[in-house]
Amino acid sequence: MNKKIIEGRGKFISFEGPEGSGKTTQARRLITRLEENGLEVVYTREPGGTPTGEAIREILQHDKTGDEISPKAEVLLFAASRAQLVSHVILPALERGAWVVCDRFADSTTAYQGYGRGFEVEQMIAINQFAIGNAVPDKTILLDLDPNNGFKRVAQRLLKNSDTLDRIESEARSFHERVRNGYIELAGKWPERFRIIDASRDEDTVFEDIRRIVRDEFGI
Repeated sequence: MNKKIIEGRGKFISFEGPEGSGKTTQARRLITRLEENGLEVVYTREPGGTPTGEAIREILQHDKTGDEISPKAEVLLFAASRAQLVSHVILPALERGAWVVCDRFADSTTAYQGYGRGFEVEQMIAINQFAIGNAVPDKTILLDLDPNNGFKRVAQRLLKNSDTLDRIESEARSFHERVRNGYIELAGKWPERFRIIDASRDEDTVFEDIRRIVRDEFGI
């Protein structure tokens, strides 16, 4: 199928949510839907999405250096990965009229390091703004899920892939409760950008809601 010619800046959609909420699955389903409509779509993830970002991801998620990461260093590593992603991937794609679908973005730092770790939330927002400039998502789809249900899904995934919890997933359940509540607060702070979806339901039902949001917001 020929790609549609889009005049002006493309659209930017981010997926957010607690562990196990289905962000990656639903992001990829949305990409398929958009491409079926003839759009050029760039998929990326955080942390990662560039060679530099992927190297940072290995440090953040899997502690590849063997050196305990301080909470402040963690915040700045996320911001560095994000700045690289914006500069090298997201802005070039948007400027040529492509759509960008991102599996986590700046709100993750505010939720995880702000609400989860206890850093001052406005400080996290300021760091994010420095890293991303004007690369703010047009819509953020928040897949809301109780952490207990989320970690049941995570356990199934780990069993299937013979994998183990990463460094963030290994945090106490109370940490993940704070993260979830933080996301809800962020959605209340920016209601024009966020759309909250109940991610406890089956995958197809959740995607129907996502499809409806994109249709209503962008006519796709």
